[in-house]
Amino acid sequence: MELQQKFYGIFKGTVEKITSHRTVSAFKEKGVLSVSEFVLAGDNLVSKCPTWSWESGEPSKRKSYLPADKQFLITRNVPCLRRAASVEEEYEGAGGEILVDNEDNDGWLATHGKPKAKCDEDEDDNLPSMEAVEISKNNNVRAISTYFGGEEEEEEDIPDMAEYNEPDSIIENETDPATLPSTYLVAHEPDDDNILRTRTYDISITYDKYYQTPRVWLTGYDESRMLLKTELILEDVSQDHARKTVTIEDHPHLTGKHASIHPCRHGAVMKKIIDVLVSRGVEPEVDKYLFLFLKFVASVIPTIEYDYTMDFDLGSSSN
Repeated sequence: MELQQKFYGIFKGTVEKITSHRTVSAFKEKGVLSVSEFVLAGDNLVSKCPTWSWESGEPSKRKSYLPADKQFLITRNVPCLRRAASVEEEYEGAGGEILVDNEDNDGWLATHGKPKAKCDEDEDDNLPSMEAVEISKNNNVRAISTYFGGEEEEEEDIPDMAEYNEPDSIIENETDPATLPSTYLVAHEPDDDNILRTRTYDISITYDKYYQTPRVWLTGYDESRMLLKTELILEDVSQDHARKTVTIEDHPHLTGKHASIHPCRHGAVMKKIIDVLVSRGVEPEVDKYLFLFLKFVASVIPTIEYDYTMDFDLGSSSN
């Protein structure tokens, strides 16, 4: 598999070097972007979602067909609170998914269904009963010692504080526990705790010259900001796509290998989404392409909570 990816990378890189980048728009016809359209859509994303920004990347890796200060988009420290499998279990079968593209059983699932109820039948058994803390009007208030297993003392057994004014009552034994300095209890964290361990991701979007579409790259960190291994990153990818569309490759603008959502079907999926909008009387606008793109990518990485929201329509109405 690694050897196949290596040969594919060499082939793809060679084609990109000998072919020119797209200059003519095919946004509606093929779901792809020209370089200028990618920059336009990126500017709109940065304007509407300030968590995203343009980056110039490594100087040695800059692409001449892109502006030097707009080589790729990135958003950092994006929280990921749960694993993807936990979300998939909450959706009600096929009723919670829409198959965006079903050709060759290679479609994208837009998960947006109704979550299943997560209540446990015996959950109420773990809740404290109010009867345990309710004070009965018929019961008298008891001495504190009785709540700790001691017997209730008679009133006459309570020592008189006046007795401590007598010299004979002074405690002279320095080893008496009551006269020793206070000690403190140290709480140790249990091995099996319920503390939420939050992962974070840096998500970048590059322009793929070969496929003429945006491409998403993921860099994951654990709660200690240590890089996540590949198998851990795949836990945050929908299981329908984890082994099928996510690859580990060299980032085109940064050093090192990164997980990436392969763009081989991005154009076809975006074309279908655009067709759906047109059928509903909405005229898609190319500067809003990345909002549509990030919305369908959310079905691949459903628990990585990046920003792609808008307070306006994704296109202009033709009515």
